[in-house]
Amino acid sequence: MVSNPDDRKPSGFQRADDVGHVSKSVIAKISHRHIVGLGKILGRVFYFLDVPHRRIVRRNLRFTHPDWTRGKVENISRRVFQNLGISFLESFQMASLSREQVLDRVRVVGLENLQNALKSKTGLILVSAHLGSWETGMLFVCCHIQKPILGVVKKVRFAPLNRWVYRLRTRFGIKIIYKKGALPEMRRMLRRGGVIGLLVDQRRRSEGVDVQFFGHRVTTTPAAAFLAIRCKSPVLPMFCVRDDSGRLTVVVQSPLEMKRTGDLRSDVQANTQLITDAVEDADSEIPRAVVLGAQALEEILSGSLP
Repeated sequence: MVSNPDDRKPSGFQRADDVGHVSKSVIAKISHRHIVGLGKILGRVFYFLDVPHRRIVRRNLRFTHPDWTRGKVENISRRVFQNLGISFLESFQMASLSREQVLDRVRVVGLENLQNALKSKTGLILVSAHLGSWETGMLFVCCHIQKPILGVVKKVRFAPLNRWVYRLRTRFGIKIIYKKGALPEMRRMLRRGGVIGLLVDQRRRSEGVDVQFFGHRVTTTPAAAFLAIRCKSPVLPMFCVRDDSGRLTVVVQSPLEMKRTGDLRSDVQANTQLITDAVEDADSEIPRAVVLGAQALEEILSGSLP
């Protein structure tokens, strides 16, 4: 069943919603060039104030790029926080932009891959990761194809923020379902020929599979691989990255060649590794767009490394 946030609004939270609405209206009028500049400043502030996540980002970058010097790790860490600051302000603008404005805001590479994959009668699995601006990437795809996408997400604990994020994600047709118990709904969506979107760089404490990621053994979710085998759906890696000017580009790669030998356990293992390799390749090509401070990789590291 598609999830909906709790509509009950205690009076103590109503003011928070009102402040968010006013802030969104003000930020919506700011040019994107200024959003980028202000976002970088905001990111620098959080870089210096948020010591725990600054350490997580540095740790993750040393994990993914052990050959980098200390200076380079620090430089990229600052850029990670700057990207988060820009993405935070962009989200306010996205909440008030039209479909046409969203499409105009983002460049796309590999559009033909998406268009060809949408011809599948067995649905489509879009896989992405915490790179660049993943939220904008899914919004762009939904605006472009003008059909619902089922997004599997983790519920935000702070209720007013969860309601606001829900409205942002669903305003162009994305249907939200929370992770717990999501598999049956994802299956139904694919068997109806629909599209689902998954962030695959997240650790599963149970029912996960071991894969190699940047030369380390980690545990990750097999959901995309399992669904691809069971529903015979194509798997399309897609990442939304930011260049030095702050402009976003959605990169749609070619469909992954899923292995289907008839041995379910072996195929899930092999295909999960294939999907993980796509994330690793994207990370290697666009390191400045990586948002490794978003706890996804932190959860992997905490369960897999000594």
